[in-house]
Amino acid sequence: MARAQSPTVDVVFPCLNEAGALPWLLRRLPEGYRAIVVDNGSTDDSAAIARALGAVVVTEPRLGFGAAAHAGLLAATTPIVAFCDADSSMDPVDLPLVVEPVASGVVDLALGRRRPTTRGAWPLHARIANRALAGMMRRATAYPLTDLGPMRATGREAMLALDLRDRRSGYPLELVLRANEAGWRVAEVDAPYSPRVGRSKVTGTVRGTINAIHDMSRLLAEAKSMRTSLGQSLPLLTSEVAR
Repeated sequence: MARAQSPTVDVVFPCLNEAGALPWLLRRLPEGYRAIVVDNGSTDDSAAIARALGAVVVTEPRLGFGAAAHAGLLAATTPIVAFCDADSSMDPVDLPLVVEPVASGVVDLALGRRRPTTRGAWPLHARIANRALAGMMRRATAYPLTDLGPMRATGREAMLALDLRDRRSGYPLELVLRANEAGWRVAEVDAPYSPRVGRSKVTGTVRGTINAIHDMSRLLAEAKSMRTSLGQSLPLLTSEVAR
C-alpha cells in the first residue's frame, strides 16, 4: 500500500469479514491516500490484516453500515474524506476520479457512478433496486442522480456539519438528502465496478436488499414530509463532471 508522511485523503472502508479482499484493496491505494478500516464485528482476520498492511483500524461494535462509516468519518483527520466498500468491487486506483472534483472546488460531493466491468458484477435484483432508488432520489432532490454507489468523496468538516443520524443501510442516502437541504453541489463520476470478493452483507441477498430499501424508503418519506411542512422546494445547482 502506498504511504505518505502526511496523507491528503483519508479513505474509510467499512469492513465486516473482508479478509479475502483487503490485501489487494489496501495495496492499490494511491500515494497520499490513507486507509481507515472500520472493523464492524468481523470474525475473521480482517483487522489484523489491515493493521499489517499499514491501515488505521477502528473498531465499531454497533453493527450497521452507517455505524461503521460514521466511525471512520470521526477517525479521519484530512480535509477530504472518501468512502469505499472493502470488498474489492471498486478499485482504489480510481479514488482520484471522485476526489479531484471535490479537491478542485468544482463540487461539494462526488459520487462514483458504477459502470460494471463484467456481466455478473452487479446482480439483477440489486440493479433493479438501485434503479428504483435513483428515481426516488431524483424526485426527492434537485439532483439528476442515476446511482447511489459505494465510492464517494466530500469535505470532512462539511459532512460532519450535516449531522447524519442513520446508522444502517440508509447512511449514504441520508448524506445525499442532507446535502440537498444544505444546497451542496453534487456530481456523479463514472467508476468501474467489478464482482466483489465474497457475498455482500447488504445487496448480495434479496433479504439484504429489502432491508436496505426499507431503510432508504423511510428516509425518503421523512424528506418528503419535511419539504411539505416547509412548503417549498430547494432549487440547487447540480453538475456532472466530464471525463
